[in-house]
Amino acid sequence: MRQIGIVFILSLLLCAPVCAIAPYGVRKDFLSENDESPKGILLKADKLYQSKNYSKALQLYTSLLDKKDLERASLYRNIALTYAAMENSSEAAGYIEKYIQKEFDKDFLVHEGFKEIRETPEFMRVSEKYASRIDIWSLIYLYIAFIGFYIATVINLNKKIDNIAKVLISGFIFIHSFFILHWVFYSTNYVFEFPHSYLMSTPFSLLYGPLLYFYFKRITRQYRFKRKDSVHLLPTVLLLIYLIPIYSLSEDDKLGILLERAAIEETYSNYVFLIISSLKLISLIGYGFFIRKLYFESIRSKELDKENGLWQKNIYRIHFLYVITYAIYFISINNNIDSGIIFNTQLISMALMVLYIGYSANVQPNVFNGIYSMKTQLFFKYKNSGLTQSLSEELKESLVRLFDENKIYKENDISLELVAKRLNTTRHNASQVINEHFKMNFHELINAYRIDEAKQILDNDRLKNLNIIDIAYEVGYNNKVTFNKAFKKDTHLTPTEYQKKTFGNLSMVNRA
Repeated sequence: MRQIGIVFILSLLLCAPVCAIAPYGVRKDFLSENDESPKGILLKADKLYQSKNYSKALQLYTSLLDKKDLERASLYRNIALTYAAMENSSEAAGYIEKYIQKEFDKDFLVHEGFKEIRETPEFMRVSEKYASRIDIWSLIYLYIAFIGFYIATVINLNKKIDNIAKVLISGFIFIHSFFILHWVFYSTNYVFEFPHSYLMSTPFSLLYGPLLYFYFKRITRQYRFKRKDSVHLLPTVLLLIYLIPIYSLSEDDKLGILLERAAIEETYSNYVFLIISSLKLISLIGYGFFIRKLYFESIRSKELDKENGLWQKNIYRIHFLYVITYAIYFISINNNIDSGIIFNTQLISMALMVLYIGYSANVQPNVFNGIYSMKTQLFFKYKNSGLTQSLSEELKESLVRLFDENKIYKENDISLELVAKRLNTTRHNASQVINEHFKMNFHELINAYRIDEAKQILDNDRLKNLNIIDIAYEVGYNNKVTFNKAFKKDTHLTPTEYQKKTFGNLSMVNRA
C-alpha cells in the first residue's frame, strides 16, 4: 500500500504542470480568436500579416484608425508595410509619410518590407523628401561654402586692404557662402537632423545689395560713411525682429514646422517666403541700378589700371547675372513652374562669385582697394622704375604746359593714355610723374584743374547768364551730376550755392 501511495503522489506531481498549462493555453487561444477589443483586433491583424493574408490584415488595421486608445503611428507603420507587401506603392508611400510625420523615424525607409516597391516613383518621392543623402553636387557646394568662409577671413586679416572696404566685401562673400551652406542642409535633408538651421540664412536676404553698393562706393569714390547711411540696414533689422520668434522656438517645434511643410510641399509657396523673396528681388534690382551707375562712372573716369578695371567689371557682371537668375527663379515659383534647374542657376552664379573673389584674394589682393590701391602703393610702386630725375622734371614741365596752356583737361575723353601719348612717354611714366610731383592720381588732377576753371567762370559770371550745365561742358564734364559731385567734393558747395555765396559776399562789400 505504501508503494502504491508513493506512485499516486508522483503521478499527481507530474500531471500538475500539464493540467495547469492546458487551461491557460486554451484560454489564451480563446481570447485571441474572440476578443473584439482594439488590442485583440490588432493581435489578429498581426497574425494575419505574418501568415501573409494581407488583404484581411489590412481590413483589420484600417478598421482601427478611428480608435483613439491605440497609438496611431504604429498603425501607419503596419498599414504601410501591408500595402508594400501587396505591392501597392502609392498607398504604401502615403502611410510611410504619415508614419514619418508622427515619429520622424527615417530608418523606416530602409525596412526590408519595402523591397518590392523601393524602385517605384511613389516610394522614391517620399525617400527623396525625408532620407538624408549626399551626392557629388552637395559636396562641391559644401566645399565652395567653406572656401568662402576662408576667403572672408583672409580678406579681414589682410592689413594692406582698406579697413572699410574689406569689411564690406568680406561680409558680401560671407553671406553668399552662408546661403550656399544653408542650401546644402536642405538639399541633403540634413535640415531635419539640425532643425535649428531652419531659415538660418534668411536674415541676410536684404544685405546683398547694400554691401556691394557701399563697397563700390568706397573703392570708386573714397566714400566716408555718415550716420544717415545706417538707414540701409533698417530692412534687415526689421526682418530679423520678425524672425526672432521663429528662431526662439525649440528644436522639436522647428522640426514640426519642417515636417509639416515637407508633407504639404509648401517650401516655396507660403506667404512669408513670397513676401521675403519679393523684398529681396526689389532690393537686388534697386541696388543693382546704383551699383551699375557707380561702375560706369568708374569706367568713364579712365583712372583705374587694367587689373582694377577687370576686377570691378567681373564683380559687376557676376552680380548682375545673379540678379537676373534670381528674378527668373522668383517668376517661376510664383507661376508654379518646376524651378529645380532655375534654382541651381542662381546657386551657380553665387558659387562663381565666391570662387572669383577667392581667386582674386590669392592672386591680386590689391584690387580690393580700388582707387585706394594707387595711394597705398605710391611710395613703393616706382621702386624699380627706370625714370630718371632729370626726365621726370622734364615730363613735369611738359605736363604743366599741357594743362595750363593747352587746357587738355577740358577734353571730355581725356585719359592717362592720351596724356602719355602727348608727353611722348609711357603710361607708367606719366602716372609716376603725376603721383610724385602733384601728390595725387590722374583722376584727382583732372578734377582739380576742371573745378578751378569752373570757379573762375562762376566768379566772372556776375549776371548769371550761364547755365550750370554749360559750365560743366565747358570745363570737360559730360553731365551735370558728375560735375556737381566733383564741385561739392572740392568746395563743399554745389555750383549754384557757390555762385549765390560769392555774389552775396560781393553785394555786402559793395553796400559797405
